[in-house]
Amino acid sequence: MKAVILVGGEGTRLRPLTCNITKAMMPVLNKPFLEHLLAYLKRHGVTDIILAMSYLPHHIKDYFGDGAKTGVRLSYLIEEEPLGTAGAVKNAERYLDETFLMLNGDIFTDLDITAMINFHRERKAVATIAVTPVDDPTAYGLIETDAGGRITRFLEKPGWEEVTTNRINAGIYVLEPDILARIPPKKTVSIERETFQQLLARGKPMYAYSSTAYWLDMGTPEKYLRLNYDLLLGKAPSLFNATGGVQIGGGSQIDPSAKIEAPVLIGEGCVIGRGVKIKGPTVLGPECEIAEGASIEGAVLWNNVRVGKRAILRNCIAADHCQIHEASQVMDNCVLGDKVVVGKNNKLAQGTRIRPNKRIAPGSISS
Repeated sequence: MKAVILVGGEGTRLRPLTCNITKAMMPVLNKPFLEHLLAYLKRHGVTDIILAMSYLPHHIKDYFGDGAKTGVRLSYLIEEEPLGTAGAVKNAERYLDETFLMLNGDIFTDLDITAMINFHRERKAVATIAVTPVDDPTAYGLIETDAGGRITRFLEKPGWEEVTTNRINAGIYVLEPDILARIPPKKTVSIERETFQQLLARGKPMYAYSSTAYWLDMGTPEKYLRLNYDLLLGKAPSLFNATGGVQIGGGSQIDPSAKIEAPVLIGEGCVIGRGVKIKGPTVLGPECEIAEGASIEGAVLWNNVRVGKRAILRNCIAADHCQIHEASQVMDNCVLGDKVVVGKNNKLAQGTRIRPNKRIAPGSISS
């Protein structure tokens, strides 16, 4: 079976992390997010995959090539202008001559795709939509069904007074190629708001496949942190043996006096100095340097991040090539874009976001 993955979004809610990189290439446990998704599909025997791209597509192509190193076959479709979720899959129509999968490229899940495909075929559906329960359904699309699971109504981002179910569209679909004929070519079309509504109005058999498996929409920095935490803590399934303990990449140097409390993942070529304290869940990307007396707790650092003496990082994210100088603090839910320099003796308050290449002068922020 073939799969179409939508990886064209600009990831605006994740900025400044996605200013210079597509969301699909953001590191999760030091591997691109898309690599986790490809491994998930491969585990279910789905190895022929089409990537629908528009924003910074060369990052994905340069890393994955034809997909051979991940054990799949990749085809690339680049949209000159975003076509929406239905327009993107219509653009892949020439590849799709049988039942196929469609996935949003920012979903991390352990949903049983094999069982979902069987469910779809048993019911002779034209479309089967994965649904999952959430605490707050008002930010998502709700799906109502009859007792047999056949979809009776779609409701996009309802107010609380409209909520009749907490089961939301999980962004994973099993589809029949017949529906592609109903999508106009080279136009921006939403499969959720337009195509599915049209199929429902015509009485086509559409079903919801309900699952309580792990599911996370990696759409904000807070959810990105949570995904890394959940993987390290074993709350989410890791296919790369990166759960629990203290894992240290090749070539890393750790001073014997450093205190590291699991779960912590340390990338290749890191240098951790005297008296450093690292408390998990924490991820250090390759080539990071943590200077004497620094303290890191619940942080995700990307490649080649420099942390100065006695600096404190807590529950934050620092993208590639950031520098946090001596005695500075980067606190809860702070997000630093690429190549941000935080001069010494600064304290970044909770939730601060700094765009790439910004420099904060020493001692200029104290709140």
